[in-house]
Amino acid sequence: MKQKDAINIIHIKNMVCPRCIAAVEKLLKKENFAVQSVELGKAVILGNIDKEQKRVLADGLKELGFELLDDRKTRIIEEIKTAVIEFVHYQENNLNINLSDFIVSKLHQDYTALSKLFSDNEQTTIEKYFIAQKVEKVKELLSYGELTLNEIAFKLNYSSSAYLSAQFKQVTGMTPSQYKSSDLQNRRTLDSI
Repeated sequence: MKQKDAINIIHIKNMVCPRCIAAVEKLLKKENFAVQSVELGKAVILGNIDKEQKRVLADGLKELGFELLDDRKTRIIEEIKTAVIEFVHYQENNLNINLSDFIVSKLHQDYTALSKLFSDNEQTTIEKYFIAQKVEKVKELLSYGELTLNEIAFKLNYSSSAYLSAQFKQVTGMTPSQYKSSDLQNRRTLDSI
């Protein structure tokens, strides 16, 4: 393989939405990287990246609120988080696949090993992280006021609106209706969960 044909996959922490993808893509193009693709959590760059380019890239990402990931363990944990965020916030009609299968399809690794790595390093489980992301999605949908609680429950694959309400209250300390009518509709950014 010629030097110019090298492909580098860089992993980026805190990419959680389409605007993040656009911001990273803009930075990479500004710094004259040959961008093949950018998606949540990673970018594919053609050609070699020297130490100075990597430093410039890390600094530029940091200014945007992102972080370049080099450590394998940290990178895998971020890939798990990115997969959960994608599953909850950006996958429509994901009723036919469960979370563990989705994560395995994204990371191509054994779910038990991924779950252990996540739990050992994050002081929470993938399941609890998933629930926290679902609760944030419920908050978002409640704040829009366009869907009933039953519709939200269906959209997010809850077995019932009662189960959604119970889980919501367990995480937030209030029911969905209390949350909706309160002035303290405190939503968290996806990367802070």
